[in-house]
Amino acid sequence: MTRYIATCKLGLESVVAGELRRLGIEPERVEDARVTFLGDAAVMARACLWLRTAERLLQEVAAFEARSFDALFEGVRAQNWKQYLQKDSFIHVNGKSAKSKLFSVTDCQSITKKAIVESLRASYHTQVLPETGARVIIEVGILRDVVTLALDCCGAGLSRRGYRTYNVTAPIAETLGAAIMLLSRYNAELPFIDPMCGSGTLPIEAAMLAQNRAPGLNRAFAAEAWPFLPGGTFVRAREEAMDSIVQTKVQILGSDIDPHSIDLCKKHAKKAGVMLEWKVCDLNALQTGWENGLIACNPPYGERMLERREAETLYRDMRRVFDGLPGFRVSVITSHRDFEKVYGKRADNRRKLSNGGIPCTLYQYFRD
Repeated sequence: MTRYIATCKLGLESVVAGELRRLGIEPERVEDARVTFLGDAAVMARACLWLRTAERLLQEVAAFEARSFDALFEGVRAQNWKQYLQKDSFIHVNGKSAKSKLFSVTDCQSITKKAIVESLRASYHTQVLPETGARVIIEVGILRDVVTLALDCCGAGLSRRGYRTYNVTAPIAETLGAAIMLLSRYNAELPFIDPMCGSGTLPIEAAMLAQNRAPGLNRAFAAEAWPFLPGGTFVRAREEAMDSIVQTKVQILGSDIDPHSIDLCKKHAKKAGVMLEWKVCDLNALQTGWENGLIACNPPYGERMLERREAETLYRDMRRVFDGLPGFRVSVITSHRDFEKVYGKRADNRRKLSNGGIPCTLYQYFRD
């Protein structure tokens, strides 16, 4: 069995673990910003296609302690890289280091690649490795002097679903959007409104969740080009994902005051394969025939002083408008530290999250 690492934003570890369990994959360990699990290539392909809230999926090659560059070099060189890399593989090394003696990431990347190349030269009995073949991404991660070597299964991060090709200012990542929907306990029978939908991430992620549509269905993964992967692994995973789609009509409304944003939303929804309602609408004019449901939004945070005042005015308007829909639960993500004070109501639940590197809180209000 192979060990895989699903990385995620801090605060979403339990959400990723829950996703794995729903896929029939039991997590091995849940740690800060990562969840590990065991499986074969078929399990890896399913995880690539289905994980909504993880950032990346890595296949572990080895883990060992290294407190010097020599130890790093020898530990990397000792691995059987021939089982993963061909003679002409293009080797790309990513790196990260935290709380370790080997804190220079660029040096760690360089040393790792040199050690891999030396190992391959010995294994293939050659001094020439042309690197003209398929690109293989290798990650060297060092935490508290423990080195983890892994193959990147994804290529582009899992947030890159392939549907959002145009953006508005400060869009929310698809993985975070999906996490907000899961944390808000959204389901297909629940009407959903995003009154400040921007590029459409929250409504589209909600629709994909409602229709049981695998988020990675319309994109490629780096692992598909691995020479050692059993033939048809991703083909079978995609067939399973296609068969799992539920063609149900969703009750989802995405609205925004900006007509350009709504035009983009329509294009993104079409690429994602989902149909929902879009409307150009000011927050203060928001109306719905639904008696209950969920409202979730990512309003402007107001990082600058003038923008902060405008954001606070918006928050007060949100409270008034949302109070007019007493049957709806509300989820709001923002970095504004005084959001509850400005909004005028303490949240029933708070969840610390991160949006684009900005510490945020998801404020959740249950029905009155």
